[in-house]
Parts: sequence; structure tokens; C-alpha cells
Amino acid sequence: MSSPKKNIRERKEQFTTSSGIEIKPSYEPSEINKEQPGEYPFTRGAHSRMYRSRLWTMRQYAGFSTAEASNERYHYLLQQGTSGLSVAFDLPTQIGYDSDHDFAEGEVGKVGVAIDSIEDMERLFKGIELQKISTSMTINSTAFILLALYVAVAKRQGADLRQLSGTVQNDILKEYAARGTYIYPPKPSMRIITDIFAYCSQELPRWNTISISGYHIREAGSTAVQELAFTLANGKAYLQAALAVGLDINVFAKRLSFFFNAHNCFFEEIAKFRAARRMWAKITKSLGATEARAQKLRFHTQTGGSTLTAQQPQNNISRVTLQALSAVLGGTQSLHTNGYDEALSLPTEEAARTALRTQQIIAYESGVTDTVDPFAGSYFMEQLTNEVEAAAWKYIEKIEAMGGAVSAIEQGFMQEEIARSAYAYQKAVEQKEEIIVGVNQFVAEEETGKVPIFRVDDTIRNIQIDKLKALKARRDSQVVNTLLLEVERRAKADINLMPAVIEAVDKGATLGEISDVLRKVFGEYRG
Repeated sequence: MSSPKKNIRERKEQFTTSSGIEIKPSYEPSEINKEQPGEYPFTRGAHSRMYRSRLWTMRQYAGFSTAEASNERYHYLLQQGTSGLSVAFDLPTQIGYDSDHDFAEGEVGKVGVAIDSIEDMERLFKGIELQKISTSMTINSTAFILLALYVAVAKRQGADLRQLSGTVQNDILKEYAARGTYIYPPKPSMRIITDIFAYCSQELPRWNTISISGYHIREAGSTAVQELAFTLANGKAYLQAALAVGLDINVFAKRLSFFFNAHNCFFEEIAKFRAARRMWAKITKSLGATEARAQKLRFHTQTGGSTLTAQQPQNNISRVTLQALSAVLGGTQSLHTNGYDEALSLPTEEAARTALRTQQIIAYESGVTDTVDPFAGSYFMEQLTNEVEAAAWKYIEKIEAMGGAVSAIEQGFMQEEIARSAYAYQKAVEQKEEIIVGVNQFVAEEETGKVPIFRVDDTIRNIQIDKLKALKARRDSQVVNTLLLEVERRAKADINLMPAVIEAVDKGATLGEISDVLRKVFGEYRG
């Protein structure tokens, strides 16, 4: 066979991944990884049979307007074949304000559902048996309150709490680094997280107590390597915080999960997921985990929201398909696919259905689920996995030298690295070194007017305010005030908050009232 001609002109001077890792024209055989799927360090998959025995959970992230409106969407998605719910909360709910607070004006029900009280939570899950469904809640600084509301509703339904399954994101460190929906300073925020770990290990053994998120780090502009490194560094900080309060790593580490972004660089994304499992296994083992389940990295994936374009929005269907496929080939346990219209508005029912059908076609028609880790042994994939891992370890070593993730965030290291990468990418797009189809190349006359737009009415806030007034008129205010004082006492005395918060919300205390009690005790973080 003749060798390739060396004088053939290539499209670029250099081909690289999003993280700057050089991609060679071809790869030679190297030492093949002999490890089996489901075996330490789990590069090839968290489970030995992967999708041959069970497909990933197909979630569609949804939540908007009132609890009643979101409840309708959940029933619709369940009827279409989604196998788990994923709840989006509005901005006031995320940062601890009731809908009647001045800071909530203009934001109620806009980017997610408004939840002020247990009555809202009951409406959100009306007709849905919590014991029979897995629920993921994307919530961080107020995660303990939303989990308390969920538990209180489950109790009212007569559910066995030990059978409840789902995930609360509860990842505050990435809020300081990338997203911004924090309330309290880092140290008391970490204390609240360990309270959730301790409570759930006793009362909700099937609940994933944290979903350590690289997704938002990537959405803020990081590279794939930075997403991986910063996420795992945060994960290590959570492990260390739990160990510091005496929790058993072989117990609580089993309930940790991760949340990654599936971005555009197809092969690098697969390599990132494979490297993540291997690195996390090494981290947990180094901190004392001896049981395989405590060493396994399990993760949810969402396709890249920042990759969606308002121009030629139907192109987003192709983007989402490739991103979802990378997540499946990388071994995800759970997946959300974005609606093609999300650069324009919240997804319509039609867009949400198309996104779900994308997952179902991959699962049932493509054949990629018939074998485990199909890229195993690929010269390119094995080397790329190694290179992604090596680059991520370099970042983690820098973070460790700074004193760990909390210290690195306080020093602004992660934030500066993400900002630098985001700037470099935007500059490359403007100079057409990075091509975005329909945006800076292959531009067509705009036809976005033909895409249905889903809008949330501003009157939603008035509806929520009326509900709050009615709740406060009905509840026993003396009982609520006594329970809020108990939350305050526990916060000051460093006693687990969860039992008191569950009791308070069950009696009608609102999310904003509980958040304000802790603002008084812990103060607010001013980045």
C-alpha cells in the first residue's frame, strides 16, 4: 500500500480539539487497554452490560410559569415516553425569594417554575406518584428547601421515603465559579450540603444527594478539559467536606452523581466522559473508598445550550443529535436533549417532543446501544482519552497547590480560566477560525418568524402573589414562627437543618422565609 502524499494541502495548518489538543492525521497502534466494562477504573463504563441491560434515563428538563402549567407538561412528557422528570425552577426560587418579593419582579415563572410553598409543590406533582418516578431537580443554593418540599409532599402521598429516587443538583461551588445563583458564603453553603448528605444517607438511601455540575462551567465558556478538571476538583472538595464531618465515604460517595455538557467536538466529548470515570475512580480510591459503587462516576448529560443558534434554528436538531450521540457513546446514565427553539424561547411542546424522539431514535433504531463502549481499542479514542485525562490532571494539580477547589474559587482562578477560554473562542468565531453554520458561514435569509415562540405571561407573578396571600391567611402563623426559630437555632448551633426545614415547609413556611432566616445567620456572599 502506498503511503499518503505529504505535499497534499490540508484545510488547516493545525487541527485541535476545543481544549487545544492536537489531532494527528492518523494514529498508530499503542498498548490496548485490557480493562473490562464495569471494572475499576471504569473507563469503559460504569456497568458491565451498560445499555444491553438497561437504557439511560430519558429526561426532558421542563418547568415554567405556574406549578399547574408545568404539571401539564410533565404529564405530556410522561405520555410521550420520558422515563424521568427534570425540574427547572425560576430565578427567584433559585436564589431564595418568594414571588411577592421586590427582587422577583419580572422573573416569576420565566426560566422555570415558581415554587414558593408546599402547596405549589403539591400542584407541581399532582397525579404523579413520587415513589414511582425518578425526579431530578436543578437547584443549588435553595436545594435543601426544595428537597424538603419534595419529601413533605411524598409523605402526604403516603410514599415510602426509602424508595424515593432522584437527584438534587446541590452543587454550590460551580455557582461561585461560573453561574452566580448563590446566596450564602462558601463555608456555610458547604455545611448545608453536608447536612443533606447526612440526612439522605439515613432517610433517603436511593436519593442522589448532589449532581456535581460541569454543565454550567462549560456553558460559561470553558473548554472540555477545564469542564472536566474543575468539576472533579469540586467533587473532591465535597468528598473532603463530608469526610471532615465524619461521614463514611463508602456510604455517601455512592449517592454522588455528576452532570456534564455534551458539546460539539464529537470525539473529544466521548474521550472526556471516559476520562472522567477513570479520574474519579482514582480520586475516590485515594480518599479511602474501597467499594466499587463508591468509586464509580455516574452522570447525567445535557446537550450544549450555548451551542444552539437563533439563526436557522432547525440546524439545532442536527447539533443536538450529534451531542446526544456522544453522550451515549460515552456511557451516560441519564440524558436531556435540548429543544431546537431554545435559543429563541422556552421549548414548545412540539420542540420538546422532537428532542425526546431524538433520544428514542438513538436508543431503539441506531444500534449503538448493542455493545459496550464501541470506541474501545480505537487508536484515536484511546490516545485522546489519555491526553484529555493528562491535561485535566495538570489543572487539578494547580488547584490542589492553591489549597483545593474552595480556595481556588475564592482566589478567582477558575473564573479567570473560564473567562480566558470564552474570550478566545469568541475571537475565533469572529475571525472565522471557528465556523458556526448559519451564523458566520452559510448564512441564509432569516426565517425565525416561522418558528412558534413560547412566552410566559407577566401576570404569572400576580397569580403567585394571590396564592401566597391565601396560604398565609390559612396557616397557623404561630406554629410557623416557632418552626422558623428552630431552623435559626439549628443553623447557629451547627445541628442538621433538614428535619426542621421539612417540618417547617409542611406547616406552610415559605421558601423565602426559610432563606431569610439563614441570610440572618450566615450572611450573603457578595462575589
